[in-house]
Amino acid sequence: MKKLTIMLAAILVMSLQINAKKMNALTTRQQALVTIAACEAKGNIEGLKVALNKGFDGGLTISEAKEALSQLYAYTGFPRSLNALGALQQVIKQRTEAGKKTEAGREADALPRDYDALKQGTEVQTKLTGRPFNYDFAPQTDYYLKAHLFGDIFARNNLSHADREIVTVSAISALPGCVPQLMAHISGARNMGVTDAQLHEIPLVLQREVGEAEANRAKKMLSQVFNEPQPAAVETVDFDVWPKGNPNDAYAQYFIGHSYLADMGGGVVNVTFEPGCRNNWHVHHKQVQVLICVAGRGWYQEWGKEPVEMTPGTVIAIPAEVKHWHGAARDSWFQHLTYHKDMQPGASNEWLEPVTDDVYPKHK
Repeated sequence: MKKLTIMLAAILVMSLQINAKKMNALTTRQQALVTIAACEAKGNIEGLKVALNKGFDGGLTISEAKEALSQLYAYTGFPRSLNALGALQQVIKQRTEAGKKTEAGREADALPRDYDALKQGTEVQTKLTGRPFNYDFAPQTDYYLKAHLFGDIFARNNLSHADREIVTVSAISALPGCVPQLMAHISGARNMGVTDAQLHEIPLVLQREVGEAEANRAKKMLSQVFNEPQPAAVETVDFDVWPKGNPNDAYAQYFIGHSYLADMGGGVVNVTFEPGCRNNWHVHHKQVQVLICVAGRGWYQEWGKEPVEMTPGTVIAIPAEVKHWHGAARDSWFQHLTYHKDMQPGASNEWLEPVTDDVYPKHK
């Protein structure tokens, strides 16, 4: 029995070590590149500045950051790339003024005079896709891809091909409606030296640093490329549109799951519910509560009545003294604005029992 216990313990330790290794497959600078690329693609300049500072603190160089943001013009367009490069300049200036160390890094080596961008780019693209690729429908685009993107840009050796694909996969994960390109680059990244463990860590970084929607796109495509079980489909919301706010700690005892509050001013609060989160039954005495769904899907229910689905644009005015609850659907984040009107002297909220699973809607 003692030997069996020791053996099981050893297996557990080994499993934890393997998982820890997988979770740290990306270096600190590569994790920064993931966040930088996704923020650039979203046009999230403030998030980009934070990511750049984290990257520089973790060993990223100015040359590498500049190269990544320059490369992304081919995937996200010149406007976002130029805006991001402008943010990079601001961050460098602020760090210099604050006396923070920022490594310049090395610039790319000069290309030989007889360099053939079309030939080299064709070879790089063939390696990426795993076979010769010709976009005969639009020959000029085929030329731009081979000669410029994979020839001129990928030839610059201040970023490795693997790092360039980490940047590309991360950026496309932040762009809705680009599924075929995301799948192609996840597959191609493996041919360019990105390990499977590194690819699987990208959505973890996106979830932690950027957002649920971006992480879910990457997870879904990874599951298809690697023939893995599909992750549970969860509808996400864009917190850049309606802010998530801070954890609703003061009222956490009256909620099942996690909720967040963002004060919008003028007595209006944006409440964010994670999937499956709902508040307890409660009553607003001497005041009317108004709910306006702005993102995701959720439920509202009055005592003794059927639940009402809430989707963006749904407005519900809850009369005073009506027992009710509201919260997210099981498979979706949910955000609603809330405020009170027709408030009378002595207005208050009365929190009651939790909404149990037998009451909470079982369907999506």
